[in-house]
Amino acid sequence: MLRYTLMRLGIFVGCLVVVWGLVYSGLAPRGLGASNGMWVILLALVISAPISFVVLRKERDRASEQIVQRVDRVKANLDVNRSQEDVADEASRVQGRAS
Repeated sequence: MLRYTLMRLGIFVGCLVVVWGLVYSGLAPRGLGASNGMWVILLALVISAPISFVVLRKERDRASEQIVQRVDRVKANLDVNRSQEDVADEASRVQGRAS
């Protein structure tokens, strides 16, 4: 998951550098007044999102598989804990009836 996040951040930073270069060279329009920095960031986000979606497809699938495995492990641990609690509750009921 960390690898996917870092790769996505890298694509964004690359787009940010390219957009910044295009804006300051005059090839892309500048923002209004003092909004130039926000304009560059928003444009870089809009450009990096579809690139990340296409380029990082395999990495995203790998990350989602890891998440599914973690969730399955947690569910299995919860089921084990529930069954242990049920056994303990049944044992205390049996001891209560025996006394």
